Amino acid sequence: MRRSAYGAVLAVGVLLTSAACSSSSSGHSEPKADLGTRTIRPVEGCGDTSWTNPTGLSPTRSPARCRPGAPAPHPLPQPRKLTIATGTLSAEYAAPLQVALDKGEFQKEGLDVTLKVLPTPDALPLLAKGDLDALWAAPEAAVMNGVRGGFDIRWVAGNFSPDPESKSGLWVRLKESESAGRVAMAGRKMGTMIGKGSVIAYPMEKALRKHGGGLDKIQYQQLGSADVLTALQNGGVDSAWLLDPVWRRVADRPDYAFLGGQPLGEPLGGMLYGPSLLNDDVDAGVALLRAYIRTVNTYFASDYKKNAAFVTYLAGLLGTDEAILRSTPSLHMDWEIRAGTTDRLQAAYRTQGVTEGDAIPEPDTVNRSLYEEAVGHRG
Repeated sequence: MRRSAYGAVLAVGVLLTSAACSSSSSGHSEPKADLGTRTIRPVEGCGDTSWTNPTGLSPTRSPARCRPGAPAPHPLPQPRKLTIATGTLSAEYAAPLQVALDKGEFQKEGLDVTLKVLPTPDALPLLAKGDLDALWAAPEAAVMNGVRGGFDIRWVAGNFSPDPESKSGLWVRLKESESAGRVAMAGRKMGTMIGKGSVIAYPMEKALRKHGGGLDKIQYQQLGSADVLTALQNGGVDSAWLLDPVWRRVADRPDYAFLGGQPLGEPLGGMLYGPSLLNDDVDAGVALLRAYIRTVNTYFASDYKKNAAFVTYLAGLLGTDEAILRSTPSLHMDWEIRAGTTDRLQAAYRTQGVTEGDAIPEPDTVNRSLYEEAVGHRG
């Protein structure tokens, strides 16, 4: 069983490896965007609060912030077309991309950005070959296997961490004999957009252990983003990882229980770059993150749901129910990446049996230098 699961994720790694051979004869190479070869200048509006030490893991940490409108645009000499793939455009965590596009923040950098809905397994080979420029997703097991196969794919910016009041996470449909405090998770079928090898394996492992389960003791049912809640409600699965604001649809029902969610203060996803923006056009890579960071500072810096007009705008942009969007707390948008996150993720993947061998060192999975350059931080 373990070999079978590993093989399923490894298949994506094989696709990535064959693509790498066509673009690089030397296998794995370090991305060229490092602080030793690029000039880092102070950025107006981005001071001491625009960077936090990656080793800080306090659940109450304040995410990095610049002033609204900062960092200011620095248009590229020549316009550049970029394609960013994402698994969904309706989830709240994708809102900064939608807003940046709608408000012209990418355009201010000389970037003509297209957002393309594409599942991560389909997007990864394209990202590795340079057919996609970026992926709004997470460092999942398939990504780790691709990097292990020799690709310059890096996690270059975070996305969010949940509000302490959020119940985005693992929900279970209770059996007649169960209560929220006593749930037997071993043998349950769980609905997930990714299946085995998703970043939710890390927080899910903690929740499962509290209820007699474990990553190796449950069954997985991979579903589309719009189908996860439906399957949970109609009995197709009996547990699921529900994102904001979807969990609100079951939160008040006594036959469902929340078992645990994403760690506070620690983003588990965000922007992934391939060779196109890591190596071939680093200026465009920095410009893309600059537009994203400016969008966060301008529109998502604090509790953005206190602005009623903005929530109305956001609901329309995401195509979601405004009342449900208002019913969940604001996400803590966070472009930074915490130290050791990919180590913790890889440990969970090994437990699931979807990766093997020693953990890939963080410098081979994460590149913080581009967002640091965007805010003017010197190492």
